[in-house]
Amino acid sequence: MDREKIKALVQEVVQNSLGQSAKMVPIAASNRHIHLSVAHVERLFGRGYELQKQKDLSQPGQFAAKETVTLIGPKGKIEKVRVLGPARGDTQVEVSLFDGFTLGVKPPVRQSGNIKGSESITVQGPRGQLILKEGLICAARHIHMHPRDAETFGVSDGDLVQVKVDGDRGVIFSNVLIRSSERYKLEMHIDLDEANAAGLQNGTLGEIIAIERPSNGMGGCGCGCNGKGKD
Repeated sequence: MDREKIKALVQEVVQNSLGQSAKMVPIAASNRHIHLSVAHVERLFGRGYELQKQKDLSQPGQFAAKETVTLIGPKGKIEKVRVLGPARGDTQVEVSLFDGFTLGVKPPVRQSGNIKGSESITVQGPRGQLILKEGLICAARHIHMHPRDAETFGVSDGDLVQVKVDGDRGVIFSNVLIRSSERYKLEMHIDLDEANAAGLQNGTLGEIIAIERPSNGMGGCGCGCNGKGKD
């Protein structure tokens, strides 16, 4: 039995031991980062350049690259912004709302992949500069999960749920999107602003306590990604 199957089995056993009333999800805070298209990798790093893996991320097939870029806005810049791989169809920059103040821009809160009409930003790499007319967003909170988890939790791809976190700065996160795919591993993603406000560390467990709005039965988040690897 391979490692992923063992992890899935352990996770299922743990979840079953918790019972249906305790739908616990590990939470991770995402720092600012950028996803680049193949063309934009070459624009910033040189013709024929390929991203170099630094470390694997929690979601299968995704990795943090060794490469970084600088974001340049009307009022400021942020250096050493990590590139995530592999390269994808459209370039997308994800920052927190506080980062937006630093840059002098107002990134809309969007689900990954929904960049139409979003904020513009300039990206500087070692071999070139890229001016994005759109593509800068503040990623909306969401939960990645395998269909097996969705069945256990009684939710569907596209549902919006509430997640409760205990502690000194306990909080209930609303409007948390369920994103279910066979390629996903169970994990809720929030940005650093949200994590700091609630005093959370990576690996903190949150409990799904309510479904705010069920999906329309067609699945997906409405951003056009169709579960094809958008984070």
